[in-house]
Amino acid sequence: MSLCLVAVPSSAGDVLTDARERMRRGDYAGCVAAISESKDVWNREVQLLRVRALLITGPAVEAAKAADQQARRWFRNIEALMLMHAALVQIGQGEAAESILAHIQELGQRTPPQAWSPADRVALGRAMAHLGEEPKRVLDLYFKSATTQDPTYLPGYLAAGELALSKNDYALAAQFYAAAAKHDADDADVRLGLARAAKPDDRVVMLQHIEAALRTNPNHVGSLLLKTEHEIDTEAYEQAAASLDRVAAINAALPELWCYRAVLAHLAGDEQAQAAARAKALEPWPANPAVDHLIGRKLSEKYRFAEGAEHQRRALEFAPKKLPATIQLAQDLLRLGQGKDQEGWELAEHVAKTDGYNVVAHNLATLRRHLNELQTIENDHFIVRMDPREAQVYGTEVMALLDESSRVLCGKYGLQLDGKITVEIYPDQQDFAIRTFGVPGGVGYLGVCFGKVITMNSPAGLTAGAANWRSVLWHEFCHTVTLHMTRNRMPRWLSEGISVHEELQRDPNWGQRMTPDYRRMVLGGELSPLGQMSGAFLNPPSGRHLMFAYYQSALAVEFLTTRYGQDQVRAILTDLGKGSPINTAITTHTAPLMEIEAQFKEFVHARALAGVASPAVFAVPDPQAVTDAAAVVAWAEAHPESYWAQRRLGDRCAATNDWAGARTHYERAIALDPEFVGEDSAYVPLADTCKRLGDDKAERATWTQLAARSPTAIPAFVALMSLAEKEENWVDAARLADQILAVNPMLEAPRRTQARAAEATGRAGDAITAYTKLLTLAPVDAANVRYRLGSLLAESDPPRAKRLVLDALAEAPRFRAAHALLLRLTSEKTP
Repeated sequence: MSLCLVAVPSSAGDVLTDARERMRRGDYAGCVAAISESKDVWNREVQLLRVRALLITGPAVEAAKAADQQARRWFRNIEALMLMHAALVQIGQGEAAESILAHIQELGQRTPPQAWSPADRVALGRAMAHLGEEPKRVLDLYFKSATTQDPTYLPGYLAAGELALSKNDYALAAQFYAAAAKHDADDADVRLGLARAAKPDDRVVMLQHIEAALRTNPNHVGSLLLKTEHEIDTEAYEQAAASLDRVAAINAALPELWCYRAVLAHLAGDEQAQAAARAKALEPWPANPAVDHLIGRKLSEKYRFAEGAEHQRRALEFAPKKLPATIQLAQDLLRLGQGKDQEGWELAEHVAKTDGYNVVAHNLATLRRHLNELQTIENDHFIVRMDPREAQVYGTEVMALLDESSRVLCGKYGLQLDGKITVEIYPDQQDFAIRTFGVPGGVGYLGVCFGKVITMNSPAGLTAGAANWRSVLWHEFCHTVTLHMTRNRMPRWLSEGISVHEELQRDPNWGQRMTPDYRRMVLGGELSPLGQMSGAFLNPPSGRHLMFAYYQSALAVEFLTTRYGQDQVRAILTDLGKGSPINTAITTHTAPLMEIEAQFKEFVHARALAGVASPAVFAVPDPQAVTDAAAVVAWAEAHPESYWAQRRLGDRCAATNDWAGARTHYERAIALDPEFVGEDSAYVPLADTCKRLGDDKAERATWTQLAARSPTAIPAFVALMSLAEKEENWVDAARLADQILAVNPMLEAPRRTQARAAEATGRAGDAITAYTKLLTLAPVDAANVRYRLGSLLAESDPPRAKRLVLDALAEAPRFRAAHALLLRLTSEKTP
């Protein structure tokens, strides 16, 4: 038994100041003790602070008794009544809590607004929000007016921020919390608000705010819970458990504490512990809908959509009108597919109509109308939805690749998929983002797989030229296979690693390869241990680090497959599907984790050094040391074995039209790292330099080397395709056209080349298909395309051929060859 000694302040003012400071620092027990010892029962603000402290620490029943005492004492004080409402909610007295709200509403109607204090305005606003008042009215009439009345009143900004967050308007929330920070940047509640607003877009900033909040108040429950959530997201489960232990030391009966423990138990495959934790969360209020809503939301974020949906349905059994559970259930059903999406769309429409300020619901309801404009292509295994024009051009190519991926990958992993997989290809990037994330954004994402549903950006949209759409689709379908095998119970690094690895197995030019940046990161100690790889996806400091997360995951899978075999990787996935933790699954089928970590690090370091003469190849200067041209040259000349140096010296020569010098340096750069084809690759400038020097043979050789190494080297493909056409090398021309179309299938030139190549090699059927697709693209030479297509169809389909020729003549009345073809078609008897 410990003895808590509290120095009792001598006056009411001292008691209030002391209590506020204790609350600010998180000394909740000290705050309660100091107020209780003071005997200052008639200082309302002091006594309400005691209630707030008890609401944080519990027990909930004691907090409710204290709140009831103060509410009775100050029965016309709206702030005291709202604390009573919060206490009643904690202990599950729903009807009594509703009656408090009705009483607050009545008080608000009886009291003229000019008599409201800032505290009254915020408390009344919270009550009206609970009663379903229009959010904008709550914001303007209550919360904003509180901060107008007293610009330093933090609760006004905090309430406004919470309201914005409840509607998923993170940008607006950030504005309110930033305004609060101008008055008290160290307040833990303010920092927590800023952290929550930053969470969707910037986890680094979020963590900085959490750290700041916990510096001020180490016992700040909200910050500890958000920290826990982040740790769960990054699969740092031991740290999450430790954070929850800190919460338990503050309030061991807190429902959120047991919700997160239930989530951890589920992720560990311990169904009994999960059920026990959920029961503990429901102890204070057996019908608390927030319990299942929180558990379900976290499970859905872990791609356990079926389990998440089940928890949302439980929440809605307790509270049928709980809109957050309804919209979460809608998103779960939309991601589950297989006929469940209809109910998902209907639920989203319901929330949008009920709450016009719910951003996610509004976005999904709007998207549904856009989705109806897409064309559906279906076979025995897949449902593909895409833009009608795009479907005409490359819809059959999408379906053919999906069928191949299903045959190859399901066969390799021994999987029999049940039901059809839905693939949606969005021509509008914002529609893709809303379907995938619920809100606009997500720039940089090419595709996402939820298991039975795959969403993709159209390769002809904003991301045109950024990637090979075939590799993206193969990658995403591989997720379908591995998620199905594991019942969505796999760490992200393994899921992404297998998908990138399988890209490379399908085509060595797909996936990723070692780059100078990656080499520097590996040798600089930035390689993540296997147990921490998933965190690299969630919290990358830059886009470069995000791409490295994919690459190191693929290396991990390559290592496991090469060292221990494909059968062992399959066995790991099977064990994960049975609920085995990842570390257990890996060590069961390979070796002890410490041994694997050491072997993997050695494997990756060897890969980083492979193909280069020495680490000097990827040396780069400190940016502060090369701020002018002379410094760049000096550094480069002092480091002749550096790729960066040779690339920059080549650029300097090119800038002064010293093409011979530029060629020398570019060739040296490529010789130092021939496999590098990234943004700073020397291949493109070398090809341009050779062209300027009139060396056609060297230019062609350079383009050929680049085309052999990159799946998105459009300049190389175009140049080589043009050369092949001139030489009437139709086999190479068709192959290169296909490589271009794998990046952007809606381009005219490669479609035309495909058609000409097929026609020249006697493949009439392929030529007809290619010219038909080309016509869909509205080519500049549409009359000629119609004529060529009509010529090919003259024997097999004369009526169609005649229509095509007539259309060609309508566009080009003096087209002699078309006239001749029309004459032949009309003079012959139509069968």
